[in-house]
Amino acid sequence: MKPTTDRMLIRIKDMYKYILENGTVTTQDLVDEFGITPRTIQRDLNVLAFNDLVTSPSRGKWTTTQKKVKMTS
Repeated sequence: MKPTTDRMLIRIKDMYKYILENGTVTTQDLVDEFGITPRTIQRDLNVLAFNDLVTSPSRGKWTTTQKKVKMTS
């Protein structure tokens, strides 16, 4: 894989773990935590949502779903 793809996958995995550990978070929480643009955060969240790993209970807020995930290091 390309280094940019690796970075993206690592970022998305870290974002999922952050949401899992913190419960419901806002898009701004993620921007502050990861230091990237709201648009990049939104794209990453769309990947997680497409895979049924996160859901948005209300506009701008995100939480994990009950889907089981096997995490590797």
